[in-house]
Amino acid sequence: MNEILPSDYMTSPEYAADPYTPNAELRAKCPVHRIDFPPGAESFLVVDYEQVRAGFTDPRLSKRLDNGPAWFHQRMLENSPVLAYSMVTCDPPEQTRLRRLVSKTLTNQRMEALRPQIQKLTDDLIDAFPESGEVDMRGDFAVPLPLTVICELIGVPLEDRPQFREWAFVLNQSAFVDGEIARRRKAASAAVQEYFDRMMALRRADPRDDLITGIVQAADANGTFTNEELVSTLIFLLIAGHETTSNLIGNGILGLLRNPDQLALLRSDPTLMRSAIEEFLRYEGPVERGTPRFATEDMTVAGTEIPKGSFLLLSVGAADRDPAEFEDPDRLDIIRSPNRHMGFGHGAHFCLGAPLARIEGEIAFETLLRRVPSMELAVAPEELKWMVDTSINHGLEELPVRIEGRRARGER
Repeated sequence: MNEILPSDYMTSPEYAADPYTPNAELRAKCPVHRIDFPPGAESFLVVDYEQVRAGFTDPRLSKRLDNGPAWFHQRMLENSPVLAYSMVTCDPPEQTRLRRLVSKTLTNQRMEALRPQIQKLTDDLIDAFPESGEVDMRGDFAVPLPLTVICELIGVPLEDRPQFREWAFVLNQSAFVDGEIARRRKAASAAVQEYFDRMMALRRADPRDDLITGIVQAADANGTFTNEELVSTLIFLLIAGHETTSNLIGNGILGLLRNPDQLALLRSDPTLMRSAIEEFLRYEGPVERGTPRFATEDMTVAGTEIPKGSFLLLSVGAADRDPAEFEDPDRLDIIRSPNRHMGFGHGAHFCLGAPLARIEGEIAFETLLRRVPSMELAVAPEELKWMVDTSINHGLEELPVRIEGRRARGER
């Protein structure tokens, strides 16, 4: 057995900025490593492509909180009850039932119909850029674009959106951390519960063309969903519906700026956009690892014994840089094919919002590259700050970029 990794292995600024180098070193030794995270738990970090992909569909691994340690289940119920009943913390058939509740309203046809709205919002955000100067491409572009889209889709009024951005940020932080973060998660969870309880009552009395109405009507017609499940589903959609896409856009912009040959290639041939989006998801993906899975029986993974009840942490970021699956994995290649990345997960828990995220990404990059002909980092890459303790995500705190010659919408 390799040495147990310390509890701060995945929570340091250095790891947040570059999880790939240390995980490649781990992969060279063994695909699975014991880790003291959460502190004091029996946990294992999986870092190679084959085992991560298999882990997503292994029937011996469960997302149900009551299949993990009792203390962790209790912590989630105390600090984040609003997320303890979501589709991300259960298995089929419960997960299938909750997913179907959303899939009836979050259809591909509805997502495609949002293109004009997303295009206008993207242009509005770029209109607010200076013609030349510095822009925070995360705070001024990558975050407000998907956050506004998902809020409008769910039915969150304009005046409530700043508050939702704060709630989403707090609830997205690690559930493993105690102290002030746990206190803020508990307060945010209670506030969101109260908010959506009120909004669902309003939509029952006055239906609208939004997801709150759609979910309430589908749940009332079915009659088997609890209020906690409905609230958990809505807040999960809010968090998952913008954070992943924000990281996709922000990390993708950074990838292009650090690889000018790929930026020039994409500018010269916008038909490569869909392939580029898939490579952004692989190369500097928006999710570093999957949410915890628990072993429902004693099992062996790649020669490592995993006791029943243990945490398994599947490192998507490490898997998507595995040279056994991807040739020259540390190179950004927007025409990479095949590209079986796991940026949206795999199996039953594959990201429900993936079609919307891809549409938002395509429109965001196409419009940005067309309207902003010159971009460069405003700081040295090593000065960029990456988010730490954000549970599973991989993204920047801010992305300062100098631009020149912003074009008016419609100008080429």
